[in-house]
Amino acid sequence: MKECPPGQAQVAREILAYLSGRPDAEDTMDGIMRHRMPVNPTSRQRTLVKEVVADLVTQGRIETMRKEDRTVYRVRSRA
Repeated sequence: MKECPPGQAQVAREILAYLSGRPDAEDTMDGIMRHRMPVNPTSRQRTLVKEVVADLVTQGRIETMRKEDRTVYRVRSRA
């Protein structure tokens, strides 16, 4: 299983903590961005979060679901 590069590890921990922090937590990419980013993020900061989320999905640590016309992310269920 692929690990996040060292520069992305802190961001990955923060996203996992955010999504794990409450029962049935799930959010869209925009919601994760609002939680993780300053008010006016740079394009590099936005790209970093997108890359980390993609890596976490690839690793099986979070999963995607379709809700209406949106993709939401949540911590992968252990069941």
